[in-house]
Amino acid sequence: MSESSPELVNCKILLIGNSSVGKSSLLLRFSDEQWLPEDESSATIGVDFRVCKMDVKGKKVKLSIWDTAGQERFRTITSSYYRGAQGIILVYDVSNRDSFEALPRWFSELETYVSASVVKILVGNKLDKEFSRQVSEEEGRNFAERMGMQFLEASAKTSVGVKEAFQEVVEKILETPELWASKSGSGKKTSASTSAGGATGSIPGSISLDAPLTGEDESGGCSC
Repeated sequence: MSESSPELVNCKILLIGNSSVGKSSLLLRFSDEQWLPEDESSATIGVDFRVCKMDVKGKKVKLSIWDTAGQERFRTITSSYYRGAQGIILVYDVSNRDSFEALPRWFSELETYVSASVVKILVGNKLDKEFSRQVSEEEGRNFAERMGMQFLEASAKTSVGVKEAFQEVVEKILETPELWASKSGSGKKTSASTSAGGATGSIPGSISLDAPLTGEDESGGCSC
């Protein structure tokens, strides 16, 4: 890319995680600097989509952010949206233990549908609910380290950590040449999905939160 006339870089990022962990709220806070109280927000049906532009390290980036439904009945719809994703923000609710214990299933899904080079970050949302916290920061960080993911806690309500999460994702995407090589390769599946044969609709879910695991050293984040 010419520094005097930088090309527009297109990045695709997915927000995934259980229903009601605040994925849509994180996206709204990041893209529009707004926040809707939980009693005024509704569950995402299928997929929501936002676009924003930003400058990162001298590059102009067009960021396409896909907010996927967390409900199980939409899994067959949203699985197709993994194709072409360069960054994944996996979200759980620090005040909801079940959303944290579901992370191994989500990570297994990532291993099925995206390549190892895709940038991933784990975000513990709803930090503003410290008084009702059910998952410690240490637990979240330890899981992220075992998965080779970056980690941070955030609050869509107060905006703490939101821009940082997206900023880290985009910076890491731009620093990962494998992602740009694969874009010209017609969207290859990961080795995990290839070895799974035709079982693309299943979610292995065989990872333990406590078992020592290895993963790629990837992180995420950005702001626009």
